[in-house]
Amino acid sequence: MKRRHALQAATAALLATTAGAWGQAGKAAGRSGVVVAQIVDVSAAQQDVSRDFLIGSRAAWQDINSKGGLRGRPVRHLTLEVDGSPDSLRQALAALRDTPSCVALSGSAGDPVAMQLVGALRQEKLGLAHAAPWLQNSSVAVDDDTFPIFSGRQEQISHALRSLSLVGVQEIGAIYASAADHALYHADLERSATTLKLRLVTFKSQGDLSRLGQQLGASTPPLLLFIGGTPELVQFTQGLERQTRQRYVVTLADVNLQTLMQLGGTRSTSVINTQPVPMVTAGLPVVRDYRATLARLFDEPPTQLSLAGYIAARYTFSVLDGIDGALTRASALAAFRQRDAMDLGGFRVSFDAQRRSANFVTQTLLTSEGRVIG
Repeated sequence: MKRRHALQAATAALLATTAGAWGQAGKAAGRSGVVVAQIVDVSAAQQDVSRDFLIGSRAAWQDINSKGGLRGRPVRHLTLEVDGSPDSLRQALAALRDTPSCVALSGSAGDPVAMQLVGALRQEKLGLAHAAPWLQNSSVAVDDDTFPIFSGRQEQISHALRSLSLVGVQEIGAIYASAADHALYHADLERSATTLKLRLVTFKSQGDLSRLGQQLGASTPPLLLFIGGTPELVQFTQGLERQTRQRYVVTLADVNLQTLMQLGGTRSTSVINTQPVPMVTAGLPVVRDYRATLARLFDEPPTQLSLAGYIAARYTFSVLDGIDGALTRASALAAFRQRDAMDLGGFRVSFDAQRRSANFVTQTLLTSEGRVIG
């Protein structure tokens, strides 16, 4: 798809710039600063998430350094690119092992690589805090080295389905963009639907989402929960355009509303986007700071995913900045393990018994006329 090819080129350029600036971070950090690493999955399936998330994180770290860095020392933001394969992840972990001045891993994205890292970091015994990953799968058991601050897919699904159940909806269709999406996330969805006593009708794509959209019959529920990314959703809604029946599609956090509008994905379908960060137009201090920083440093529109990347970096900085004494991997990990509650300019972090902070979910309605309501 054109969007995917454009993202491949843009992400490659962005990562090349990052590598050029910080490629020697591990060697130099002992003299001039500390290293915070970020692993991003730039495979075709994850670029829509990873690119925006990385932009938000980069904006935050550049802004932090422009204001004195971490206790007067620059933070070197080391980006490690993976392609979703186990081999590329092993190479990234080897790079972290060879960079002893790296004190934390922050904002790993997207969800599949964040999930893999939970187990891989434990196995490799790097003693490295895994802060604010884009860990959307709620079924992953969080260990003592992982610190998720964003509500996962189960919380998002529960919020969306609860909202529907409150208005009398008893049945909803579940659209999985791929077999992989179904394998990863169907348990979260079915568990939430059972809890709320909603009947779930499941549809799995066989590779042609436009055709699937066309084939939905009159008996298909008018409310559809879509599990997949933005380009896949565009294909699906293009198929829905050929139907006369009005549909409402509920999406989760990996969907980018701005891109969806640009690609014409809502010409005949209203979309309700569920996300674990505030609206990018919100008046919260952290969102205002994000918009101002992004406008100053990047020629990019605000998106929910880059806001998440920005918040991930700000959370990481806040914990590291509160450490007394020497800043090392061990002292950083000990500080994160306290799991202190904090307020990041209106975005609250507060961990529960499952070691997750899952306090924030909101929804935005994108009408078929292109109006955003939330």
